[in-house]
Order: sequence, then structure tokens, then C-alpha cells
Amino acid sequence: MRNLITYLGLIVIINFVNAQDKQAIKYAKTITAADLNSNLSILASDEYEGRETGKRGQKMAAKYIADKFKEFGLEAPVNGSYYQKFELTESAIGALYFREGEDKKVGFEDFIYYSRSETSGEEYVKIMMAGDDDENASEYAGKYMAYVTEKMGGLEERIRIAKEAGAVGFVIVITNDDEFGSVLGRYGRYLKGAGLKLDTRDNESDKIIIADRGLVSWVFDKEFDEIKSGENTTIVFNADYLDKSVGTENVLGYLKGSEKPEELVVITAHYDHIGITGEDINNGADDDGSGTTSVLELAQAFTTAAAQGKGPKRSMLFMTVTGEEKGLLGSEYYTDNPVFPLENTVTNLNIDMVGRVDDVHLENPNYIYLIGTDRLSQELHELSEKVNTTYSNLDLDYTYNDEDDPNRFYYRSDHYNFAKYNIPIIFYFNGTHEDYHQPTDTIEKINFELMEDRARLIFHTAWEVANQDKRIIADKLEGAIDKSDD
Repeated sequence: MRNLITYLGLIVIINFVNAQDKQAIKYAKTITAADLNSNLSILASDEYEGRETGKRGQKMAAKYIADKFKEFGLEAPVNGSYYQKFELTESAIGALYFREGEDKKVGFEDFIYYSRSETSGEEYVKIMMAGDDDENASEYAGKYMAYVTEKMGGLEERIRIAKEAGAVGFVIVITNDDEFGSVLGRYGRYLKGAGLKLDTRDNESDKIIIADRGLVSWVFDKEFDEIKSGENTTIVFNADYLDKSVGTENVLGYLKGSEKPEELVVITAHYDHIGITGEDINNGADDDGSGTTSVLELAQAFTTAAAQGKGPKRSMLFMTVTGEEKGLLGSEYYTDNPVFPLENTVTNLNIDMVGRVDDVHLENPNYIYLIGTDRLSQELHELSEKVNTTYSNLDLDYTYNDEDDPNRFYYRSDHYNFAKYNIPIIFYFNGTHEDYHQPTDTIEKINFELMEDRARLIFHTAWEVANQDKRIIADKLEGAIDKSDD
């Protein structure tokens, strides 16, 4: 019996070895922790100033990546350039205040303006204190509705009803002072900064004001507890924005396929980050310096294979995108203005934060979260699983792939702009951590050996997708698009 078990074990091992592609293993080994460290030490350095979209550091990073693509021998596919350049509209708060006579309450000091919509100069706005229900919704037309709550959230349905009734704005009154202070600090830093959009600023977005009891008492000119539901008051409100054009660029490198060049596999990561806040540089080593440097290593591995006559059957597009932190703008621009036809794009593999270990996996760091693998293509999901079993044996965690995931990560990185066009995707992610969007997201916290393992898994997956006889198909369309946006 022991000999039989040994024999069967040997058969399994032989079959496993035979299932492996020796060429793929050879080129995957060119992806090393040392190279990842070398590139990230530059992109996540203070010199690159946090790589904020449109700023000096982002331009430096774009040039670094383009120079690497040229060094590897990738083609420059945008009319002979590695840069897909485009313009964004930057909107920054100008004058934002409530005024009663000579007395003013100023935005982001006394209240938060959660909107990018302007007023027409100073406007007299009527504010109505809402009750516990919406029985009198017919009275909401033309007014700002004020809702009292202890903390943010949970008012979406009431706001929808008020909008349908003709309400023109909303005041969320947070009665818990600690909660209001937290919201003021949490949202204020981003909302009072300049926002970017692909087109001109949308002046039709909801006008939402977040206030505390003190501001509302001042607006109604009485003690807060004395304000009754259904009560109205009128006050001057002003919200001005200053707009200007900002240039930025995606960086693209192309490798032509040997047998099916018209079909394209796209590998993405965003190379922008959130820049400088106050005196702190947000280096973004994990977010998404880790993804960007992984794309560079994948590009080098595939071009090394091509130079030795072992290039992929399908074409490869290695693309680092800008503007992700501003709303997935770079990937949206590419899919709206594709350099290669989207109908020929087989798959998008997107890499966003792959250099760290989250709290859930401290005892077992040999993991990666996969998101979206089966949203559009069961075939891609099964290929991904098989590749991992054959080459990597990472723990594939699908926690955030749940359609009811409250974090909604599926909709929050650049793969989503490909999924909207029914292009099968995989999003590779290590989860969040306490340094997410903080100046403490620095290179010394990156686990480069683990990052190497993750990058090699992505390489093997891309290799299989690029070289198998038939292209991956979108055989499942449910759940691809965020229906709440409709």
C-alpha cells in the first residue's frame, strides 16, 4: 500500500510539473524584489512630491515610466509618443459663506460644503426644518431641506424624496459635536482643495451643507431646541468656484503580439497619488507605487521574452494611468478615447496596492485579494485559479468580490472603466491599512518578497491570457455595472 501511495504521489508531481510552462517560469524569475525596490525607491521618494495629478511630481513620474518603457523596447503607441495627454478642469473654492447683514459664517470653518456646484453669486436661500417624515413633501419645492441627525449617513432616501419634490439643496445638521468635528476634519481637507474633472465642472450636483447646531441656530436666529419642524428662514448663501485647465497624461507602452496582434491584453496601475498636505509629502509607496513598479517589472519580463523570440501571441499594453485619486479620470479618458479598439481588448489586469499586508492576514501574509474575476467571465476566473495552483499557491481572498461588499472596491479602481465596456477584469489588491492616504505610506513598510510573489502571479495570469488559443470571453454580464449610477 505504501508503494502504491508513493507511486500515485509521483504521478501527481509529474503531472503538476508537466502542466507548468517552463518558458513562463523562466521569464517570471526576471521579476525580482530587488528591481521592485529599486524602482519604488525613486517613485515613492520625497523628490516626486506625492505624484499629485497635474503637479510637478506626477510629471516626473510620467517621464520616469516612459523612459523605462523605452529602455525595455516597448513601442510608443500614441502617434509615436508614450504619453496620452489630455486636459482636466480644476475647480477650486473661491468665496464660500452664509451672510446675515455684515455677519458671515465661512465654509470649512463653520460648515462643510459637500458639492462642486456654484450659486449665482449671492443668493437668498430659503431653509426649511424637516420633520421626522416626509408627509409634507409638497412644501419642499425651491427650498433647502434641513435634516437633523447624530451622525453622517442614512438620509439618502429622504434626500431622494425631497429632490423629487423640488428641493434645491440640503442641510445635514449633526447634533453630536464630536461627530461634526470629525466630519469637518475628515472631509474638509479634500473638499476645500481643488477638484478635477474630465470636462467642465458639473454645476448641477446636489448642494449639500453639513452643519452643527450652532450654525443652524445662527441661521434661524433662535436657540436650536426652539426650531420647529416645518419652520422656514431665509439667508444669503454664496458658493463660488475658480476654474482652470490642467494638463496630465497616461503613460502607455505597447508590445505587438506574434500571432494575434489585433487582440490586446491591458495591464494597468495608477501612478498618481494625493501629493502634499500641509508640510507632509504623501509618498504613496503602496498606493499605488507598488502597482506601478509591478507594471514596470511585468513589462520588462514580457519584453525580455519577446527579445528572445518567445513573445506573447497577443499584443500587450502596459499602461500607468493618471487621475485615479481624482475619480478614475485617466482610465476613464482612455476608455472614452482608446488608442486600440475596445472590442479587441481581451482582458484588463489592474494592480492597485500590492506591497503590504492588512490586519486580517498578519498571521498568513501569503495572500492577495482578487476582485471582479467572475463578474464578467467565469472562464477568466477559472484560468486565474488554475494559474495560481500551478505556479504561485497564494491564498486568493475573495472577500471584497462580494457584490454586497460595503467598501465597494470593485467600483473604486481603474479596472472599472474597462468593466463598463464588458471587458473581463481582475483587480489585485492587498487591502487597506492604517497608512492608507497618509504621509506614513512609505517604502520601508513594503514587503518586497511578497510583492515579488504577487507580481509573478499576475505575470503568469497575463502570460496564459496572452498565449492561449482562444481569447477570454465575457460569458457573464450581471453585476458588471454599478446600477446605482443610472
